[in-house]
Amino acid sequence: MNFVADKPLSRADVRRLTEMRVLPNLVKIPLFLSMMVALTWLAWTTPSAALKWVAYVGIGYLWMGMVTFMHDGTHNTLFRARWANLAFGIVCMLPLMASFIAFKEDHLEHHRYNRSPRDPDAFTMGKRGVLDFVLFYAYIIGGALLSFIHFNFIYPVQRFGPKQWAIHLFETALKIACYWALIAWAMRNGVLGKTLEVWLVPVFIFSVFNSIRFLAEHYETPWNEGQLVGSRTTISNPVQRFFWNNINWHIGHHVYPAVPWYNLEELHELMRPTIEARGAVVDNSYTGVFLRALVRGPETEERLLARLAERRQAAAKAAVSATS
Repeated sequence: MNFVADKPLSRADVRRLTEMRVLPNLVKIPLFLSMMVALTWLAWTTPSAALKWVAYVGIGYLWMGMVTFMHDGTHNTLFRARWANLAFGIVCMLPLMASFIAFKEDHLEHHRYNRSPRDPDAFTMGKRGVLDFVLFYAYIIGGALLSFIHFNFIYPVQRFGPKQWAIHLFETALKIACYWALIAWAMRNGVLGKTLEVWLVPVFIFSVFNSIRFLAEHYETPWNEGQLVGSRTTISNPVQRFFWNNINWHIGHHVYPAVPWYNLEELHELMRPTIEARGAVVDNSYTGVFLRALVRGPETEERLLARLAERRQAAAKAAVSATS
């Protein structure tokens, strides 16, 4: 069998795809922020409970787009200046109550050790003990709370050096100041409950969307076999791809993390022959992957091998049917 490289692109293609452009961000970031402001105004002013919940879901959904911009900032692919990526990430994370520098360090470590025992995000893999089940389903329901604890306390204590601590403490002080000012204003005007609702309900909804995305990206992909086969690309639909900034083309992102969000679809097309030759996991929808994960629960290496064998058999049967 011929060897297929995990990084098949030419240097010229890599150079072209990693070239950063200003216009895509200058268009989409203000667009998303404007939509969030409009929906927040609707939630604040409407007497209709139905419209209010439509607005909350819309804001939570748009937070997914903002967080994928922030995610590009962790790879320094959002802006050319590193300080701008850091500043955007810190500001973006303020309403979500998580530390950007902790997310960044955790995420880069996830990339280094993707789907391996050293991957800090590989909590879905274990022994299917009681705690594995508790953590797995708690993340789906209460991802916002678990992320708050992990990124603000657990990860910094375990991993940070002096530079990371300095940034983290600055972020924490900034958050406290902003939250204090917001709550003080709300209390003075007698709208504390309303303010907290408009802020926190969309954050909870976002956390559910984020858990669905997070599980879909690596659940039941080969264990400890690298970036390409250890990630999943989800085809999804044009609306999802637009609002979630192409994060669905996740295999390409893991193999070439320096490629910004607006070039990920082209990257996928260039990598498609390699993805197919390596048998990497490509699915049609986030919902389908999420529902399978919901039913099957935490992974073990033994169960994973069985699932991958079933998948290969199904793919082989489909290939035979297509040619007959």
